[in-house]
Amino acid sequence: MLDSSTWKTAHSAGLTWQNYLTAHAERTAGWKAHIAAARLTAEQGVHLASFTRRMNVLVLTGAWCGDCAVQCPMIGAIAAACPVADVRFLEQADHADLADQLRICGGTRVPTVVWCSEDFNFCSMLGDRTLARYRSIAARQLGASCPLPWATVASDETSATLQDWLEEFERVQLMLRTSPRLRQLHGD
Repeated sequence: MLDSSTWKTAHSAGLTWQNYLTAHAERTAGWKAHIAAARLTAEQGVHLASFTRRMNVLVLTGAWCGDCAVQCPMIGAIAAACPVADVRFLEQADHADLADQLRICGGTRVPTVVWCSEDFNFCSMLGDRTLARYRSIAARQLGASCPLPWATVASDETSATLQDWLEEFERVQLMLRTSPRLRQLHGD
């Protein structure tokens, strides 16, 4: 796995969610319905706001990608609700070397999300689809392997996929909160 200085450099090159959308406005215009659908419940927002340990999150994405159009707005909503999650988005095409090192099943897939501790030690990686998303796609078994950005997604799939992303953020937060190294560092 990559070292902390590599993660830190990649993270600092990334854009916040809003800046990413602005930088890629022409290509993300088709994402509007997915952005509107990526709404957290009040309970989910309160839960994310209760996180206390800083986490650096890097999202390797592609403005051209249907899976990114569906899932990145969810990650953007999570980032907005979780003040300790510093989430940055990197366009895969602009960071081919990093993408090559984050291959999943032999391919450079997007979105690929990497969670790091406050000092950029690797914690977790998830991509390109959550379990709920894979289940839905497998059940449909139609179309290209990468859906178009404007393709409709069933609300139950959206809710389940969002819940998968929330659970991974929570899993990493609990990893960070129970880490003996970080507990000693923070005196808790």
